[in-house]
Amino acid sequence: MTPSELAARLGKSRPALAQWRYLGVGPQFIKLGRNIRYRRRDVETWLDRQTISRTGEQVGSAQ
Repeated sequence: MTPSELAARLGKSRPALAQWRYLGVGPQFIKLGRNIRYRRRDVETWLDRQTISRTGEQVGSAQ
């Protein structure tokens, strides 16, 4: 999926995704030349890791 598609799905901006890529805190991505793509399975895996059980619990990456 493209950064625009992922941004829409997550309710985030494309610059936010670019910052996550820079910091290494978002879903894994593929760089094809200057194009960025996200595998759906990588996004789902990343989302699964964001799951928490209670308020105040810390997640391992930026939100």
